[in-house]
Amino acid sequence: MKNFKIREIHVRWVGIFLVGFLVMFTEQEGTPAAALPFWSHYFVSVAFTAIYWNGAYLLFMWFRKVFPEISQTYKRLFLTYMALFVWMSIGGIPFKMALGLVEYTLSGVFLACSEYFMLNIILAIIIGTIYETVFFFEKWKESIQQNEELKNQQIRTQFEVLQNQMSPHFLFNSLNTLTTLIAENQQVAIDFTQKLSEVYRYILQNKERDLVHLHEELDFAKSYLYLLKMRFPDNLTATFNVDKKYEHLSIAPLTIQMLVENAIKHNVVSKADPLHIDVYVENGSSIVVKNNLQKRPVIEKSTKTGLANIRKRYEYLGNRQIEIITTPKNYMVAIPLIDLIENRNIAV
Repeated sequence: MKNFKIREIHVRWVGIFLVGFLVMFTEQEGTPAAALPFWSHYFVSVAFTAIYWNGAYLLFMWFRKVFPEISQTYKRLFLTYMALFVWMSIGGIPFKMALGLVEYTLSGVFLACSEYFMLNIILAIIIGTIYETVFFFEKWKESIQQNEELKNQQIRTQFEVLQNQMSPHFLFNSLNTLTTLIAENQQVAIDFTQKLSEVYRYILQNKERDLVHLHEELDFAKSYLYLLKMRFPDNLTATFNVDKKYEHLSIAPLTIQMLVENAIKHNVVSKADPLHIDVYVENGSSIVVKNNLQKRPVIEKSTKTGLANIRKRYEYLGNRQIEIITTPKNYMVAIPLIDLIENRNIAV
């Protein structure tokens, strides 16, 4: 970025000296500037060009900062060009007055504005078009890069889900639990097998989707917790408090499961210290996964990518932010809920 700024400054000042030279030949005979010696005339012309061009540059930078998004292009262009037209008409008047090229009267100011009105308008359009074209291509390249990063992130997320979140370790524990259940209670073993198949079917069906409906994700999370509770019968409890009116909203798939897995990985789950997980909707705009905080003395080795993946996925889905809240007793993660009716540009 620093290199780009250096190049832009070089190009700008080369342009100022060239345009300043060309502007000399647009002076009408009989004007105070045209009567000056060549080098004095050139100096004045370059000085005016520098004032106008640098002022225009600052205007462009300011409007880009205020209206940076592609969706704001029309508003940015309209306001920028309006400001440019005003600036190009009156920006150099004080300097001309200081040099004695403009009379200190209202008619003198009006004459100075009208004298180069068309030239200033043309220069404003040329300079504006150059800067907006460069800005557009910067945004275009940035968009391509973000899409590539998203593709790579989706691939990494898929691998993480299959390799870490639904790891062979989880499958091994589930099969051990199933073996025990077959010997003890065949009906419960059948139910367990059905839930296990539902969990893996959901993963395979939804791992490539950007969003799923909240009710689908909740059903999946309940199936996943059912399997875990077989391992921790009295040590793990979960409460779902989600009104049906929110179930049409959407969420990134496997998000709740990742947070549940994260809670179990980092906290003690025992009869003496049971882990309780609450899932609820807050203010109709986010779903919260909350657990009581009882950190393990020795934490399992973690890739630390689960929350990072969730964060990046939501940044991609309209630059939405997840919220993490830690208190002495609880750990909470709030995930934005997305209304597809209001966000038709997001694919499910």
